Amino acid sequence: MTENSESEFEEWQKDVEYLVKVLQESFESADARYSVDDQNDILYIELEGLDDYSEDEIVEIAEPLLEEIDLDFGDVILLPLK
Repeated sequence: MTENSESEFEEWQKDVEYLVKVLQESFESADARYSVDDQNDILYIELEGLDDYSEDEIVEIAEPLLEEIDLDFGDVILLPLK
């Protein structure tokens, strides 16, 4: 991996971690984790307590954040942390 690719990956990783942190705070989650499906271009974010929110509430809270922090994924999927 070239130095430029490494720094780009580090910046991308910081952006993903920032998005996870912001969503975790927005949903008042005590814990969160994420995983990436590179093959299908999907970011999965698991948030503790997400199942306490209705689908409409999740969209209302998350959509503006996802639009503001555009990470160029095909899909970002929020799931309750199990």
